[in-house]
Amino acid sequence: MKDIIHDLNWRYATKKFDTTKKVNSEDLETLLEATRLSASSYGLQPYHIFVIENKELREKLKPVTWNQSQITDASHVIVFANKNSFGEDLVDDYLDNVVQTRGITHEAVKGYSDFMKSKLMGLPNEHKNSWTARQVYLALGNLMTVAASMKIDTCPIEGFENEKYNEILGLKEANLNASVVLAIGYRASSDETQHLPKVLYPKERLFTHL
Repeated sequence: MKDIIHDLNWRYATKKFDTTKKVNSEDLETLLEATRLSASSYGLQPYHIFVIENKELREKLKPVTWNQSQITDASHVIVFANKNSFGEDLVDDYLDNVVQTRGITHEAVKGYSDFMKSKLMGLPNEHKNSWTARQVYLALGNLMTVAASMKIDTCPIEGFENEKYNEILGLKEANLNASVVLAIGYRASSDETQHLPKVLYPKERLFTHL
């Protein structure tokens, strides 16, 4: 427990990455697997994740990310894209996977299928978009925590032109929407922000025990 608290204290939103250091393929796969194992509502994972290493593509994304240097200097850029909307196929596809993975029948999951559809299908499209975007942040938080435990730096980025990302990455055609970006890599020794004390509310103000 002390180790994870130490790792979370070590973590900060890295402003300058060391351009000479890359996250190796084995560590990257660990991060992606941790992200895949993240919780999501009903287990539906209503998003897709793009892992971007290509330099030319990142140069295109930088101007529409308020020219933040992390986009081009980090080892990799990860774009979390939520589903804009969905129909019954979202539930059906998930339950097909459940049936195949657990070796059970579709009849065995029909009740769960009906329950999920009753809760989700009637939502207006804007609520569907909001709900899927919230699921993305569960995966984002998990990735960042695991990265910290591996001493891999991260910087979550919401400061970007959403529609431009969708256009550059061709997301609209796939019914996806870029909701948050994460740069990963290793901090530059010249990044002064790493030495600043964390500014957080004390637990007495943040938590209420009932």
